[in-house]
Amino acid sequence: MSKEIQGGAIDTHWGKAIPRARDRMQSRWLVVVVVPALVLGAVGTCFEAAMTGAVGSLLFPLVFSVVFAGVVLALRSATPPAAGVGLLVCLILALAVRGPAGLLARPALSALIALFVLTFAATRYGRKKKEARGLAEARSGRRASQVVANLGVAALCASVGWYGGCLAALAEATADTVSSEVGQALGGPTWLITKFRRVPAGRDGGVSVGGTLAGMLGAGLVAMAGLSGLARWRDGVVVFVCACAGLAFDSLLGASVEERGWLGNDLVNFCSTLFAAGVAWLWL
Repeated sequence: MSKEIQGGAIDTHWGKAIPRARDRMQSRWLVVVVVPALVLGAVGTCFEAAMTGAVGSLLFPLVFSVVFAGVVLALRSATPPAAGVGLLVCLILALAVRGPAGLLARPALSALIALFVLTFAATRYGRKKKEARGLAEARSGRRASQVVANLGVAALCASVGWYGGCLAALAEATADTVSSEVGQALGGPTWLITKFRRVPAGRDGGVSVGGTLAGMLGAGLVAMAGLSGLARWRDGVVVFVCACAGLAFDSLLGASVEERGWLGNDLVNFCSTLFAAGVAWLWL
């Protein structure tokens, strides 16, 4: 466990390689840079919908996004600022991506709902065990920087019309959270991905069989939920593979730059979703 000096005292409860001040600064700048882009993306998608004469079609996305943010707050899955960021993401996904008529008309929303259900369940799974090990998420829910780190790339991809990258980023974010939460709850053998030596569960860059399989399953379910927005069903397989590649990339970053204290978890997660979206762009 790392020790960080704060005001002359040694903080032994931080438990991360990166100094707390640096981690907070990186998370703050991630929010400062990405949130304005999300606001512009939301305004742009709303303006585009209005210009096409479909002003009435704005009602459902707006109402759904507000309700979604309210549910997230009620379940204490996120802080109020984080719920606000989630509202922006939800609005962009609802407006920017359209599929066939009916229940599949908004495939990005289907993928987002699948992500929320899976990550919510994974976070609650084995919570007492994770709390005893000091690995559980705060009961106040995810912070705004965490929502930006996990969903920011997907929303930005959707806002510029790149749904393949959007779905790959959503699937990777699901895989990362589910694999981490389930792996920590199971507490089975964990190996450092770069050196293949045993490490404690919850270690940056550590992977386990149970956690990895759970993460891959989560990625597959999200890819299936958003499949109707892709041109071909085979593209869904590409999205799934890209999400798994992003999951492996996340572990590599965790075992290297995060383990050395260069990047915090929020930036690592953002880079991993960006990697998954980038691989999807190259492949598709």
